[in-house]
Amino acid sequence: MTGAELAIVALSLKVAICAALFSLPFAILTAWALARGAFPGKSILNILVHLPLVLPPVVTGYGLLILFGKQGVLGGPLEAWFGISFAFRWTGAALAAGVMGFPLMVRAIRLGFESVDQGLEQAAATLGASKRAVFGRVTLPLITPAILTGVVLGFAKAIGEFGATITFVASIPGQTETLPSAIYTLLQVPGGETAALRLILLSVAISIAALVLSEMLARRAAKRVAGI
Repeated sequence: MTGAELAIVALSLKVAICAALFSLPFAILTAWALARGAFPGKSILNILVHLPLVLPPVVTGYGLLILFGKQGVLGGPLEAWFGISFAFRWTGAALAAGVMGFPLMVRAIRLGFESVDQGLEQAAATLGASKRAVFGRVTLPLITPAILTGVVLGFAKAIGEFGATITFVASIPGQTETLPSAIYTLLQVPGGETAALRLILLSVAISIAALVLSEMLARRAAKRVAGI
């Protein structure tokens, strides 16, 4: 592989890892609210969370551009007040990938919350544990396999995300050119099929490795939970 191809792979991994990790706390809170909460607007929240799954990715990317572009509703103030910029930067690619993978993370973690025996939580509360302690010491350990599944799904979606990313941050070599956009570009260039094939095979290998690692960690976590 050439240095440029290695840079594309490194950027893609950075984008995918950041997208999954920074989305995780919000995914856990959202999944908990949808699984356990009872509040006005819950159905609306559920629709909004899952909207990126059914919308064309280009529409999602355009929405991000309106919100977080340099002249966007949120992007303008963020850059002016805090120096935070997303448009045409790798952070924007991570944001787009995180938004597209967020519904998958929430669905996986929500199933974990719904599968927890609430009797265990009630028993811990009866023994004097606070709600925060019950959540941190009982609930979260029990849903660890679901959290790992959600993280891997978010990571895999981020690695393969194309439509929203290229609409929001374009495909700038060294800045926002991830594996999918690089593959697309190479397939449009005469003689680029060989390099595109290398990146395609590498994408498949990364995805398989992530799934295998997820399965191993989930099984280990499940055994640990079963032993508690």
